[in-house]
Amino acid sequence: MRLQTLLEARWILGILSLLAIVSWFLALWFSLLFLSLLFCTLAFFRDPNRAAPSDPNLVVAAADGTVMDIVELDETEILKAKTRRVGIFLSIFDVHTNRAPIDGRIIYLQHREGLCVDARRPDCPEKNESMTWVFQNPGVTIVVRQLTGAIARRIVAWAQVGDELKKGDRFGMIRFGSRTEVYLPLAATVVVKAGEHVAGGSTIIARLPDS
Repeated sequence: MRLQTLLEARWILGILSLLAIVSWFLALWFSLLFLSLLFCTLAFFRDPNRAAPSDPNLVVAAADGTVMDIVELDETEILKAKTRRVGIFLSIFDVHTNRAPIDGRIIYLQHREGLCVDARRPDCPEKNESMTWVFQNPGVTIVVRQLTGAIARRIVAWAQVGDELKKGDRFGMIRFGSRTEVYLPLAATVVVKAGEHVAGGSTIIARLPDS
C-alpha cells in the first residue's frame, strides 16, 4: 500500500473504522459488515508497483482495466489531428491509479466539468467530467484523458504541468469505476485488442515507429 493512495481513502476508512467499533457493542454481525466494507475499500485502493519496459518506442497502458474500443478519430482539444484512441474501462475491481504511458514532460493539464454517466456508454467521452493530460518527449506527444463514471465522482491529480515522468510513473487516480483513454499517433502500431485486460504501467498497448 502506498501512503499517497491510501490518503485518498482516509475519510472512507475513518468512517468505516468508527462504525465498526461502535457497532461492535451493538451487534457483532453488524460490526463484521463494516469490517468487510473496510477490507473492500483497502482492496480498491491497492496500488502495486509495476515494471515498465525500457524500450522508448513502447507505449504502456495508462490504467488497469478492459480495452473497450480502439477507434480512429480527430483529437480536437489539443493535437487537432487524427489519432487512434484506446479506451480502457476500469471496473471497481481494478487498480485505479493512472500511470504515464511514455517517458515525458507534462505540457498540458485541463479539467472539464461534466456528467457522470456509465463509463461504458459510447457517449461517455463527450458527456462526462474529465481531466486531460499531455505527455511529450522529443519523439512523440500523447494525450491521456481520465473520465468519471456512474460510480466514480472524483479525479485526483498527483502531478502538474512541467513535471518529468518516467514511463509507468503514477500521475493520478480516479476513485471507483471509470474510463481512461490514450490518444496515439496514427503511425503507432496498436498491439492490444478490444476485450483484452491490461495492467497500467506494464502492459504494452502500442509500438511507435523507429525515429
